[in-house]
Amino acid sequence: MLSRLYKILNPPSPTESDRVDPQKRVNFGCLGAAQITPGCIVNPSRTHPSVVLYAVAARDAKRAQEFAKEHGFSKSYGGPTGYQDLIDDPEVDVVYNPLPNGLHFEWTMKALKGGKHVLLEKPATNTAAEAAQIFALAECNNLVVLEAFHYRFHPAIQRVKAILDSKELGEIKHVSAILTAPAGTAPEGDIRWSYELGGGSTMDPGCYTVNVLRYLTSSNPTAVLTAKAVPYSSRPEHKQVDKMFWATLSLEPEIIGELHSNLDEPKLFGVIPRMPKLSATIQCEKGTVEIFNFLVPSYYHYITVSPSGGRRRTEKAYTFKGTAKGEDWWTTYRYQLEAFVDKIQGRTPQTWIEPQDTIDNMKWIEAIYEKDGFGSRPTSKYIC
Repeated sequence: MLSRLYKILNPPSPTESDRVDPQKRVNFGCLGAAQITPGCIVNPSRTHPSVVLYAVAARDAKRAQEFAKEHGFSKSYGGPTGYQDLIDDPEVDVVYNPLPNGLHFEWTMKALKGGKHVLLEKPATNTAAEAAQIFALAECNNLVVLEAFHYRFHPAIQRVKAILDSKELGEIKHVSAILTAPAGTAPEGDIRWSYELGGGSTMDPGCYTVNVLRYLTSSNPTAVLTAKAVPYSSRPEHKQVDKMFWATLSLEPEIIGELHSNLDEPKLFGVIPRMPKLSATIQCEKGTVEIFNFLVPSYYHYITVSPSGGRRRTEKAYTFKGTAKGEDWWTTYRYQLEAFVDKIQGRTPQTWIEPQDTIDNMKWIEAIYEKDGFGSRPTSKYIC
């Protein structure tokens, strides 16, 4: 474990044999100097020989320059036209879009119109209709868009699904998914508390719980049976911004899913930060499967299989068996980057998130918001 953690934090440099033809390199341009960018793109790119950190854009030109220098981007764009200037750069092949949720639609559409592939942070958009428009334009222009549910590319969650699909424990009956973050993760004034920018717990950690429910059951919900949410504060601007939510959904055949997320879990005794809860538990006809830390399993996880009347076992999956790519220290983001580059270069990725999957996830996030009364996040004002 220590060796794996060390390599995650200090990934080895590519060897001479890893180097690729310059014509096959992929130049990434990043919109915004977001906190997630180092973990999602910068660090994974260090061990991907085809990925080039080419450019970053930010509203503040100085911030863009500093970010580029700190993380090894060759160019920076700043000011009110910085995002569009990056998109207009003919050397940019891929646009990474980690902007606030409410800006995902506008800048992804602009990137696609500029002929760029897009790695798009989750949740893809504020509405399912916007997600559908993005993928329609991508298909029309023969471009790739991937919603960055990075955990889906790791061996751990795929191992859980393989156990369920094998029917070793019979049919799925109940799924519980929970994802919480300690208070302070999104401090006062954070974009995640802005309704206009697509904020809220259901949109942030909650979108993962909706996704993992649908992924593990290989099914879409049929109805939101119950939903409850708590606003971030009593101020009028937060009346539609949830800091936590609970929902119960029905899925076919006869499956019940219970979801919970909290973006602001209070400190214990008011002083001790709580550990995040990152688990999914699946109850089947003949036993139970639980995965602890499905979100970032590369650091540590365990899969507990408990057959009814049988011997419980614990599994871990840091790599794929057989010929699939990967190292035990590859993060979820590194696996995701491998699949994304494979896709845009015409190879078959180990796994993929199809457009309809993204659209359906947004559909059910909206359905939960409709049920709990908080309502969908606002549609983008950008006119295509």
